[in-house]
Parts: sequence; structure tokens; C-alpha cells
Amino acid sequence: MAQDPRWFDGFDAAFHEVDGIRLFARVGGRADAPPMLMLHGFPQTHAMWHRVAQRLAPHFRLVLPDLRGYGDSGKPPGDPDHARYSKRRVAADLTALMHALGHERFFVAAHDRGARVAHRLALDHPQRVARLAVIDIAPTLDMYAATNMDFARAYYHWFFLIQPAPLPERLIGGDPLFYLHKNLGGWGSQGLGHIEPQALADYERCFRMPETIHAACEDYRASAGIDLEHDRASRAAGEKIACDLLVLWGERGVVQRQFDPMTLWRAQCAGTVSGRAMPAGHFIPEELPEETARALREFFGR
Repeated sequence: MAQDPRWFDGFDAAFHEVDGIRLFARVGGRADAPPMLMLHGFPQTHAMWHRVAQRLAPHFRLVLPDLRGYGDSGKPPGDPDHARYSKRRVAADLTALMHALGHERFFVAAHDRGARVAHRLALDHPQRVARLAVIDIAPTLDMYAATNMDFARAYYHWFFLIQPAPLPERLIGGDPLFYLHKNLGGWGSQGLGHIEPQALADYERCFRMPETIHAACEDYRASAGIDLEHDRASRAAGEKIACDLLVLWGERGVVQRQFDPMTLWRAQCAGTVSGRAMPAGHFIPEELPEETARALREFFGR
């Protein structure tokens, strides 16, 4: 893993062996401040948070991991029911990581796939999550249930990546950077200009790995199968997010166009739900780092 000494100044980079997985994470910010776990999405790494983290570091103790299957974290092969990449399994990784770092209760801010992990983390480990912010998602179960032609066109990757291995892996692997760039510039985001060069280099380096492509497909396969089973069971049991919730989404994104995120999230949360649309596409933390950091500071009370 190449390290630029100027990148993430003030953050320690290390590998952590937790709960049977090797996770890479950067940790920084004020040692005496409230801890915040920050989770990235597809097809990215923790590097997406760089500019937001710089703004939050004086106010929080920040933990920025690469999720299982992404970045420099472990990438186990998939299994028949895709349980190794279920949001429940990934959430367990992260609670173990935070415990190893000495944080038993913490804030969570999460984007895209990371926000789906964070949703499951809040349901499975309510005593661990003090407050939760999710960025540019609606609940997975609701999104699949409302699938129509417009949604399928806009989020075709939800249906492409879940095809049985090795079909999507082989097709993406033929030109992984083309596929990566098309995703990073899509979903209402306009080109790649919002991405820092160091972050783009990190995404490119990691997405060239066949193991990353396979793991990303397993992430989506889990979402279309075992994750839906877990979500249906939670709803049947009346389980809801117990803490207060912040919901942010992009004005130009698919969530804005296809869903009513505030109504959907209020139905899934027992706490107070606040939120708003942001003048951005899908990749809000990189498109609007100052505004994202401000919204998180206001919500988390710092």
C-alpha cells in the first residue's frame, strides 16, 4: 500500500485483526473528543472522507475504515448465501474494530453502501450507536420493493452486479477503470472533478484488484438476498433505529428522483429524524465537503 506522507496528516494508518477479518483504518482527530465511525460506499474507500475529515478532526475522534472487501481491508471469497458480505457481518466487523480501539458507544456517519451497513449496525447493536447520519440512500428493502423501469435504468448496477459469478467480475475486469470512472461520474454527479487526485488514485489502485471486484459483487448479491431476509425479519419483529437520525441526499441523485427519503426513514426510526436535500449528485461528501462537515457537526452537537 503506497503512502503519501502529506495525505491524511494527523491520522494514523494501521491494520487491525478483528473478528476474523483484517481491516485497514485511519484514526485521527482529538483523542478526548466523542468518537465517530465514518463509512464509505461503492466503488470507493475511506479516502472519500478526506476533506470532510479534515474539517471534523478538531471536534471528534475519527475512525475511517475500509469496509470488508474494499480498499486495503480483507477480501474473503464469497460463499453460497453471500453471508460473508451481508450487512450484518460487516456491521459486526466494525463493532469489533471500535471495541478494539476502546470505543463502546459512538456516532456513525455513512454514505452509500456504508450507510446500509450503518443501518444494520444500528438495528443489531443499538447500544453502540449514539447517533446516526446516512447519506444518499433510502432503506434497501423499500428501494427493492419500489423497483420500476426508471429505477432499474438509473441503478442498473444493482441488477448487474448480483448476477452469478463470474459473469459481472469477468466483464468489469476487462476494463475496470472504465467501469470505475463511469460510476464515479454518474448518479447525478457530473464528471470526476469533485474527486481529489489522491482519492481517485486510491480508488483506481484498489479497483484494479480482481478480489475487490468480486467482493463488490458479493456486497450487492448479499443486498439482494440475505440482507433482505434480515431486513424483513427486523421489520416483522418491530425493530427500529433507536437513536436520532440525520438523512442527507442529493438534489440531482436517484434517491431524490425516485423516493421520499424522509417518510421512509421516519417509518424505520424510533428517534427524531431530520434531514434535507443537498445541491449535489450522489457523492455528496466529495462534491460538498464543507457543507457535509457543517451538517454533521450540527447534528452531532459539535
